[in-house]
Amino acid sequence: MTRPDRTYEIHEVAELTGLAAARLRAWERRYEVVRPQRMSNGYRAYTAGQVALLRAYARLIQGGERIGDLATQPSEGVLARAEARSLDGSPHAALMEAVCAFDRERIEGLVAQQLALRGLRAFAEEVVMPLARSVGDLWALGRIPIAAEHLASEVVLHALKGGLRMSRGTGPLVVGACLPGERHEWGFLATLAVVQEDGWRIHYLGADLPVDEVVQAAWKLLPQGVAFSSSDPAIVRASLPALARVLGKLPPRTTAAIGGGGVEPHARVLRGYGFVIGLEAFNKAPPR
Repeated sequence: MTRPDRTYEIHEVAELTGLAAARLRAWERRYEVVRPQRMSNGYRAYTAGQVALLRAYARLIQGGERIGDLATQPSEGVLARAEARSLDGSPHAALMEAVCAFDRERIEGLVAQQLALRGLRAFAEEVVMPLARSVGDLWALGRIPIAAEHLASEVVLHALKGGLRMSRGTGPLVVGACLPGERHEWGFLATLAVVQEDGWRIHYLGADLPVDEVVQAAWKLLPQGVAFSSSDPAIVRASLPALARVLGKLPPRTTAAIGGGGVEPHARVLRGYGFVIGLEAFNKAPPR
């Protein structure tokens, strides 16, 4: 989910839109589809609204349209057509309608239905993540208020956390937590749901947790892995001193992983600390 309160570097935009960085640069040069600011180091800084527009271009191009034609059209029209296309026949069309209407009862009913029909893994991958992108884009563009985003988050997070509790198996344990200051949980919980469906047990401690308290919990729970997450590079940067000490404090043979949209700018440093970047360490069935 994009956030209106931060900007995105080109590698993050490429991941969020599915457009290669080289294509993004070419579109900027040839068509001026968006005009990102330049940071002091020369890197491009895209707003959440620009990311949403680029994602709309990408969606329409997948449907056979040409960027040269789209670049000449008003952005509001492009966004509206892309939104309509993304909702046509999609499982979250009714959900988005309910979110925009602040219809909590409808959201809860649809979420429960989709979770029951699909199971936890497909619910996370096919419903939660597309819904997060749609809600994030509309929020970034100012087309839904933050209250609607909070309502959707509360219902979806409750369902994901309930699914994690109900689906626990007998595999090795992974303890998960968001870094201090991080309250955006959608992506992390959806990823943990997939990891759990692969056979791991997940013990999610919550958002906005001090790193040392997660370490203390690890000594009580003795997991095979500990996973941290943050969507904001600034939050990761602020936590680097504490993260530098994690591997020396965890129980022996405990894997430490960290993921989320805020990690990439600090990936080299974090690898040097001994972290696995992303949750690829848990993307396969656990050892028996």
